[in-house]
Amino acid sequence: MSIITRQILWGVCISLLLLVFFSICYLFVFPPENWGALWEKELMDVPFVLFITSVDITLGILIGYLSGFSWKKQIRSMEQALHTMDKMEYRPVEPIGSTEELQSLSYKMIQLQNQLVEQTKLSQKLVKEKAEDEEVKVQSIIIAERNRLARELHDSVSQQLFAVSMLLSAINETRPKTNDHESRQLQLVEETIHQSQLEMRALLLHLRPAALKGKSLKTGIIELLQELQQKVSLEIEWKLEDIDLDKGMEDHLFRILQESVSNTLRHAKASSLQVQLIQRESFVILRIIDDGVGFNIDKRKAGSYGLQNMHERAAEIGGVLKLISLENKGTRLEVKVPILEGEEDIND
Repeated sequence: MSIITRQILWGVCISLLLLVFFSICYLFVFPPENWGALWEKELMDVPFVLFITSVDITLGILIGYLSGFSWKKQIRSMEQALHTMDKMEYRPVEPIGSTEELQSLSYKMIQLQNQLVEQTKLSQKLVKEKAEDEEVKVQSIIIAERNRLARELHDSVSQQLFAVSMLLSAINETRPKTNDHESRQLQLVEETIHQSQLEMRALLLHLRPAALKGKSLKTGIIELLQELQQKVSLEIEWKLEDIDLDKGMEDHLFRILQESVSNTLRHAKASSLQVQLIQRESFVILRIIDDGVGFNIDKRKAGSYGLQNMHERAAEIGGVLKLISLENKGTRLEVKVPILEGEEDIND
């Protein structure tokens, strides 16, 4: 039952009770000499008793509807405020309600929103401090080890794969096309080596660059994508805006980008890649789009450490990661993080 229907029923019931009460009081004080006259008297060609009853019910319906509409409007306003908070759109919430109870509830909603804002600010501040502490303690060791592994892989396995790929390509171009079966086998071997090179480049991407190393997020993304352009046959486009973010947020967004691009190289079989870093209102948005083979999101989520890691990184900075992928139609990943003002005002 809707609140308007309930208020209408209450209005009709109360109006009828009041009519009965006042009618009994009146008839008790001024009893009529002829009770039948109450039915015989007419007003606007309607028996007086029926006229009074109809007017009473109509007033009850009208008052109930107006009361229900007022309650519904206030409750809807509170519902919209809760919906705004649920979508992380931290907008000022004005006190709502015409009664002390509703106003008290709206003030509690305002307090809850302020707490969510403060918790998000504190979470982002803790991420920033954690990133700075980790960089001071272990970053140099991690970077050195990653660079050593990447250098050894590049100088040994990667170079050997490249040499084999060039040699096999030369054989395929120069040998006579007399045996279709052998030609198909050699072509398959060449494609396998090419896929292994992509796997190796994805692995090197995981290892190097390991972090922004003092660069801005925009600069780090540009250097990463330019390096990819030189090593893979992939059409890469980017649209990057200058956005002032703290180090913790930049580091998390950059690592999410690395993980996503690595997945694209290893699994997507894509021919183009688009990267966007933009600011819309009070949100920073990172999008990575490819035209690869796509995948079933429900199946991949169950056992994908990479996807879980990206979701966790987005949540740590108060953001949300959305992933849309259709088989044979590509993949679109979007990270949306609120930019809150006054982060530096949070006390330790």
